[in-house]
Amino acid sequence: MNLDVEIQNALEVLRKGGIILYPTDTIWGIGCDATNEKAVERIFQIKKREEKKSLIILVNDERMLNKYVKEVPAIAHELITQSETPLTIIYDEGINLAKNVLADDGSIAVRIPKPAYRNAGTGATAGRDEFCNKLIYKFGKPIVSTSANVSGEKAPQNFKEISSEILSKVDYISNFQLPTSNFQLPSSIIKVKNNGEIKIIRK
Repeated sequence: MNLDVEIQNALEVLRKGGIILYPTDTIWGIGCDATNEKAVERIFQIKKREEKKSLIILVNDERMLNKYVKEVPAIAHELITQSETPLTIIYDEGINLAKNVLADDGSIAVRIPKPAYRNAGTGATAGRDEFCNKLIYKFGKPIVSTSANVSGEKAPQNFKEISSEILSKVDYISNFQLPTSNFQLPSSIIKVKNNGEIKIIRK
């Protein structure tokens, strides 16, 4: 597996508004251009998920975060820097994104894959964060990251657990090789209000 070739293949699909299946810094995810409303709609259809439920997006750094979140509270920056495990933060208002990637109240869930997670006891495999960050950096826009399962079913902890139904509906499946016995865990999720108020959604 050549990392650069894999990234290039995924980029071609994303740029055409397609859907990819790829290893995120946590679990395998279904992804697309988070600014493309039609692509996001397809993900809801693939997952059989209600569009009123928002999706997580990935950005590669805080500079990109500031382009797609209207206000990033100071406490959020601290949490991003200090977190030793994958952390998704829900912000009050997303901007410059497809409308259907946002929650009904306009909020948006965002995560920055970080190399520090590699040895943080999360089970993450070295290289997953590098793949995600390089892909997002080269794409230049946020990428949707939602678990590779039909809504209501258990999220797959490794590639072997992804259903044939999901595999058959995406446009590109990443050939990023991982040990089949390697189990991954979803990120923790917290909501940070513009006033600094914090609420834990998922530990």
